[in-house]
Amino acid sequence: MADYILVLDEGTTSTRAMLFASDGVLVASAQEELTQHYPQSGWVEHDAGEIWEKTLKCALAVIPDAGGAAMIAGIGITNQRETVVAWDKDTGKPLTRAIVWQDRRTEPFCTALREAGHEADVQRRTGLLLDPYFSGTKMRWMLDNVAEVKIAADAGTLAFGTVECWLVYKLTGGASHISDASNASRTLLMELAGEGFDEGLCELLGVPHSALPQVTDMSGQLAETEVSLFGREIPITGLAGDQQAATIGQACLSPGETKATYGTGAFVLTNQGETIPHSTNRLLGTVLTQLDGKRTYAIEGSVFVAGSLVQWLRDSLGIVDVASQTEELARSVPDTGGVTIVPALSGLGAPHWRPDARGVITGLSFASGKAELARAALEAMAHQTHDLAQAFAADGTPWGTLRIDGGMAANDWMAQDLANMLDLTVERPGFVETTALGAAMLAAAGAGLYPDLESAAAKMRGTLSAFEPDMDEATREERLSRWQSALDAA
Repeated sequence: MADYILVLDEGTTSTRAMLFASDGVLVASAQEELTQHYPQSGWVEHDAGEIWEKTLKCALAVIPDAGGAAMIAGIGITNQRETVVAWDKDTGKPLTRAIVWQDRRTEPFCTALREAGHEADVQRRTGLLLDPYFSGTKMRWMLDNVAEVKIAADAGTLAFGTVECWLVYKLTGGASHISDASNASRTLLMELAGEGFDEGLCELLGVPHSALPQVTDMSGQLAETEVSLFGREIPITGLAGDQQAATIGQACLSPGETKATYGTGAFVLTNQGETIPHSTNRLLGTVLTQLDGKRTYAIEGSVFVAGSLVQWLRDSLGIVDVASQTEELARSVPDTGGVTIVPALSGLGAPHWRPDARGVITGLSFASGKAELARAALEAMAHQTHDLAQAFAADGTPWGTLRIDGGMAANDWMAQDLANMLDLTVERPGFVETTALGAAMLAAAGAGLYPDLESAAAKMRGTLSAFEPDMDEATREERLSRWQSALDAA
C-alpha cells in the first residue's frame, strides 16, 4: 500500500527531500546547499535551474527508502515564500535568476507607491505592506530591467511564479502552472477576500495577469508528476509556503494558537480563524489554509534575520565553526558584557519595516570576545520576538504560549531566553522541522491517508517539551533598554 509522503522542502540556503511515514516519522532525508548570489548590496538571487536540479536529485535519493515510487502516496511541497522565478512557457527555461525574498532592490518602487498614497488600500485588500519583501514588485523589476522577461511578456510566453509554482511546473513537465493560496497571498497581487489574482492590483504593480498561475487549494489532488521523472505518476497533494506549513506542523489549527519559526529569518503566525486580519501595528494578514475552497487566516510578524545572523558569525567573522557552538559560547559567560546586536543585515522587518536600517553592534570593549558576541546574537532573537509580541498584543492578539520550531529552536539556551524575555511558556516539539512536517500533514490528508488536516495533525505531530520563564523583571528591563538604544542607532 502506498502510504509514504515525499516532502520537497525548498528553503533559502538549501533544498531537501524528506520521506515521512504516514504516522509522521521521518524515514529518510537528503539535502543540497543552494548557491547564494549577491550581485550588489541589498540584492539576493538564486539560480532557478539549480533549485530544480538539486530538488530532483534529493527526491531521487530518498524514494528508494520507501521501496520505490509506487509506495509514495503523495508529494508535499513547502518553500521559501516571496522569491520569484520567471520562465518561458514554451521552453520551460528560466529567463533570469530568481529574486529572493530578502532582496531589497525594489525599495524605490515601493517608496513611489507609498508616496502616491496606495499603501492603506493595498494593506486593506492584501494584508501586506508596500515593501520589497513581497513578490509583486520583484516581478515588476524583472519586466523593467530584464530584456528576456519583457520579450516573453510581449510574446505571451512569460510565466511568473513563486518557488512551489516553479517546482510543480517542472515536476509536471509544464502541464501545471498553479500556486497555492498561502503563497499567492504573499505577492501583493491577491485580495485576502478574493479567489485569485486581482486585475486591479496587477495593474497597479504593472504585472500582466496572463503571466500568473491559477490559485489552488493547499491539500488535495492538485497535480501529477510526469512519468519519466520517477517511473510513475505521483500525485502532488500538498502545497504551502514555509511559514504556513510550520504553523500547520505545530498544529496551530484553532484561533489564537501561535508559532514562531527560527530559520534564516524568524516568523510568528497566530491563527485568526475565518476572520480576515486588519493590523494597525504594521503586522501582516495572510492566508493560513485554503481547503475545499474555504480559507482560514493568520496575522504574521516577519523578522528578516535570525539563523542567517549565526551563519554570518560563522562564515564572515569565523567566530564559530558550526552554528551549534553558539550555545556553548553563550553558556560560558554570565552575560554579554553590555554587547547588543541589532541584526538588520537586510533591513528591519516587522513591526518596524525599515528597509534602510543596517546592522549595529553596540557596547563593545576590550573585554568583548567570541562568547559575548555569540551570546548577543542569540539574545537578539528574543529581543526581536519581544518587539513582535508587543505589536501582536496591541492588535488584540496577545500570546498565551509560544510554539517554536526551525533549526535554531534546537538551541536550549535560546529557547529558555525566549521564555525569559517574553515571560511566558515556550513549547518545542521533539521534531523541530515542522515546516516539512506541516507539508507532510497537508499531503497526507490530500492523498486520503487521513480524512482531514486535523486528523493528520493529531497523529503526526509527536512529543513536546516546555521552557518556563525564570528571569527577574529588573534583568529583563535592563536588556530591553539596551536593545531599544541599539535599535535607535540602527
